[in-house]
Amino acid sequence: MGIDIEKNFEPEYVIPKDAQKRVTALKKLATKASSVILATDEDREGEAIAWHLEQALDLPDEKIERIVFHEITKTAIEEAIKHPRKIDGKLVDAQQARRILDRLVGYELSPFLWKKVRRGLSAGRVQSVALRLIVEREREIKKFKAQEYWTVEAKLKKSEDDDNQAFIAKLHSVDGKALQKFDLGAQKDADQIVKALKKSEFQVTDIRQKEARRFPAAPFTTSTLQQEAARKLGLSAKQTMMFAQQLYETGYITYMRTDSVNLADQALVQAQKVIAQKFGKEYGLAAPRRYKTKSKGAQEAHEAIRPSDLEKHPEEIEGTLEPRQARLYDLIWKRTLASQMAEAVFDQTAVDIQAGEKYMFRANGQVVKFEGFIKVYTEGRDEKDEEELPEGQLPKLEKDEILKALNLGGMQHFTEPPPRYSDASLVKALEEYGIGRPSTYAPTISTILERGYVEKVEKKFQPTEIGLVVNDLLVENFPKIVDYEFTAKMEADLDDIAEGKLKWQPVIKEFYDPFKSNLEEKQKSVTKQVEQTNIPCPICGKPMVKKFGRFGQFLACTDFPNCKGTKPLPEDEAQQKKLQDDAGDKTCPECGQGKMMVRRGKFGYFLGCSRYPECKHIEKIEKKTGVTCPTCNEGELVEKRTRKGKTFWGCSRYPKCEYATWKYPGKEEKKEEE
Repeated sequence: MGIDIEKNFEPEYVIPKDAQKRVTALKKLATKASSVILATDEDREGEAIAWHLEQALDLPDEKIERIVFHEITKTAIEEAIKHPRKIDGKLVDAQQARRILDRLVGYELSPFLWKKVRRGLSAGRVQSVALRLIVEREREIKKFKAQEYWTVEAKLKKSEDDDNQAFIAKLHSVDGKALQKFDLGAQKDADQIVKALKKSEFQVTDIRQKEARRFPAAPFTTSTLQQEAARKLGLSAKQTMMFAQQLYETGYITYMRTDSVNLADQALVQAQKVIAQKFGKEYGLAAPRRYKTKSKGAQEAHEAIRPSDLEKHPEEIEGTLEPRQARLYDLIWKRTLASQMAEAVFDQTAVDIQAGEKYMFRANGQVVKFEGFIKVYTEGRDEKDEEELPEGQLPKLEKDEILKALNLGGMQHFTEPPPRYSDASLVKALEEYGIGRPSTYAPTISTILERGYVEKVEKKFQPTEIGLVVNDLLVENFPKIVDYEFTAKMEADLDDIAEGKLKWQPVIKEFYDPFKSNLEEKQKSVTKQVEQTNIPCPICGKPMVKKFGRFGQFLACTDFPNCKGTKPLPEDEAQQKKLQDDAGDKTCPECGQGKMMVRRGKFGYFLGCSRYPECKHIEKIEKKTGVTCPTCNEGELVEKRTRKGKTFWGCSRYPKCEYATWKYPGKEEKKEEE
């Protein structure tokens, strides 16, 4: 494990064999140098790397010059060299404490899962809490019962206007009492009102107009960049961080691991210059707009993510970047600029319309009076806001004016379950709960996907069967490890270590002692996770149990190891039979002797030669669409994936016919997956 628990959790660091030559060479160079500049990243991890270099190279304290910069530009680096400092031991301690905590949980708890569920599983201080979020959301969705409700809408117009100038007004109150969401719970309730209003006049009783302002979002932090890149560019958290790292390393943006929403003074000045040149002075600000960090436990006073040079417009550098890098740069450039632009101004109108004696309808309209920042950028959203005013202008109406009703009717609605987490909303939830750090979100999400605990269905996370079992086992037996508040408190303790308010060893001891004691007790008391069935073993006839294997669940004999009888689950058996029927009686094209049989592997079903292992020929099972190829008119269009996982549809006769399309054949275009 590399941690000496008896020596107050002292970590044991070893230089890997493949790095020893490099370290020896660096040592020689350092001996000859009058000073050694350590310019690792400016966060806690970077500080820890600088400290490791100091230790590995045996550097005397007086030789070390630690410099930090948040953009790789000549000016920033020259300025950093002018202001060297010593390595910050408090930041090193905080990072070391995080690594030790994560290792203690992972190295001690993962073997427990191997023994009680199956090998190859893992648990983690942050990943297990992220899994819990997804599992609990899935169960909320499963328990959710849709509730019906109705609204009544009138399509109205001024008597002299054309029908295409009509607008919608919604029933707002009855007998002076505001209508609540579920007051009209069935069609009969809406029909009753519609019937009562058939011969009623619609008269304007009140017109209210006001000016509203919308302010831009703050510049990007790591978390908000990951969220917005998921919403607007379809990038996963991992992809976002990879492309951001590349943009940082090539000098296009500032450091991409940050909690800060502040911009440097020179960036604020440059923003106003670019805004005035590109859009006009009226779109700028007289004084810079400052933002406050909202995230729990925001770390050191870094700068927000911004372009290193705002005068490098996206269209000017597009050709020098890979397409997705360019799109991410464009997003960062626009968000940064928008944060320092004038607010958008809207004219909002609300009109109350009396119908009959007791029914009052309301129509709302909103038009842009001054675009301000929305000329450049508007923030994406995970879900539609029902309270948001509709965009559009109402006709000029007068009080007491009689309107003509073109249509009147009830509209049926159903409440919807909470949505499954997307990349954006999961990152947002992790940040709101104070779980992990922005730099850990991407690897955390990648881990629970790679372990098979969750899968992405239509870009939303769903727990798998193994994910549900692992989560429930941890929640029941190690509630603290997956507790949201406990995990957030641990992050706060790490922040306090970084600020010198706490020592790292007592924090770890306070966590580890009860954790280890509980783990030892659970090793004895928790039995292997299996589910009993009434299905008889095909070999000995004894009952079988559901177990987890490398490729999912299967049935195994209860008399194992005396009897090694296994078989697929009934539902898997049925699916396998259907796939085999679809594949037909196909001879192996490689050996010409075996038959192509449906098999199951890590990534699902595939066709393999029946003579395996003598013949190792395999083929993908392609999803058929029933649509004939429009190019050759012989093959059928089948679903395929690129190496990067993008879905497309191509001819089944490939490579003889190379027709391919991103559009789903015969239906509406499916969005291209990143």
